[in-house]
This record gives sequence, C-alpha cells and structure tokens, in this order.
Amino acid sequence: MRYFIEFSYNGTDYHGWQVQPNAVTVQSVLDNALTVLLKIPINTMGAGRTDTGVHATKMVAHFDYDLVIDAVDLVYKLNSFLPKTIAVHNIRSVKADAHARFDATQRTYYYKIATSKDVFSFATAFYYTKNLDLNLMNKASNILLDYSDFKCFSRAHSDVKTHICTIYEAHWTKNESELIFKISADRFLRNMVRAIVGTLLDVGNHKISLSDLHKIIQSKDRSNAGASAPAKGLYLSEIVYPDSVYDG
Repeated sequence: MRYFIEFSYNGTDYHGWQVQPNAVTVQSVLDNALTVLLKIPINTMGAGRTDTGVHATKMVAHFDYDLVIDAVDLVYKLNSFLPKTIAVHNIRSVKADAHARFDATQRTYYYKIATSKDVFSFATAFYYTKNLDLNLMNKASNILLDYSDFKCFSRAHSDVKTHICTIYEAHWTKNESELIFKISADRFLRNMVRAIVGTLLDVGNHKISLSDLHKIIQSKDRSNAGASAPAKGLYLSEIVYPDSVYDG
C-alpha cells in the first residue's frame, strides 16, 4: 500500500531535503523514524527537494508499506520520535501508483524578508533594511507571468530536460516589518525562487528596470539575473494534488 505523509520542517540544521552521503538531511531523519517505528526499511519519495537551510510549512512524500496504518497513532508516534525541527501533520492512503513528485499539479513558495532587526526571526528570514520600491517589484512580478522559459533563474548546469514552468501567481505584500513574496507554479527549477527574489530586490533598489527584466528573462542566461537571496528566508508552503490520487 502507498501512503502520502504531510509534514513541515525548519531547515536551518539540515543539508536540504534529499538524502546525501555524510550529511544530515530531512529525508534521512524522516526515513529513519519511519523505519524504526514500522520495523521495516522505509524510503520516502518527496514532492521536490529543498536546498540547505530552506524550510517547509508543508512538504509531502510518499512511501510504501504492506499493512494498513493507523494514521492518528503513527502521526503521534512520529512526532514523539522526531526532533523538534520536523513535525508530521497527516498520513493518508493513496492509489498504488500515486507519486508525490510527479502527480503534484501546483507548488507554492513564499519568501520572508525582515525589514527591522528581530531576535526571533534572524534564522528564518532575510534581514534586509534598504528601502525598496514595492510597487515596482509587484509590476516586475507580473512580468514573470508573461513568460514560460526561466533558464535565467535556474542553477547553472542543472540536470533538467526543460526550463519551462507555468507561473500562476507572483506578488509581494507588506505586513508590518515583514515583506512576503508568494509565488505559485506547476514546477520550479533548482534555485529558481531565490534567484527571482534576488532579481526583484534589484528592481526594488532601482538597479535594474522593468525593461531590463524582460531582457534578462529573454537572455536565458543565469549570469544576467540577480544574486540568489539567502536560503533561510524561503519556505515551501503548499503542494496541490488531484483528488484522483487518493483512496476513496
């Protein structure tokens, strides 16, 4: 039987989501917890991979297990076993061929910027005090919706077959001393959101114009875009699946 597991994590202490040799990752810690509690080797498959230091308020992975799981009981045991930086919210049975990565139809990230010094958010937001033209940044965000090839925001030499993504939503909001960038798409490239944020900050600082942004995207050259914003401000916040993946 196949199950989807929904969870969140603070990525500060982890070398990203995906299992790596000689490194502590979210996937390796979760797999170990499931293996111990279910008493057989469990290997999860995540909906995507987040880089070192990136967080998730909602991540989904699937795993296979031959027996019927008491979801409430296993969620309780996992949260007792896992470190405080990982929290499991739900476990749900799905169709045998359901895939946490390939069946996802939409993903949402947000990026958090702290505009004043905050002793509670220094590890989970990008502290940035320069004055920004938020109106111009939102105009630039709207430009993203006019394009589909985002190679200019992809990590160089990434092993992907295509740089085509459909962005559904991209905008900035201000909440007291925080700036929040929200972006939703059918898929994202490696480092894409952080590269977009860094470039939009350049727009907000009037370092590049809206016309320049068009040229950057059309160039398909990562070196023309802005520097990547720090990982600590980035959160994977939503993953959408069709109802057809679920059992009953």
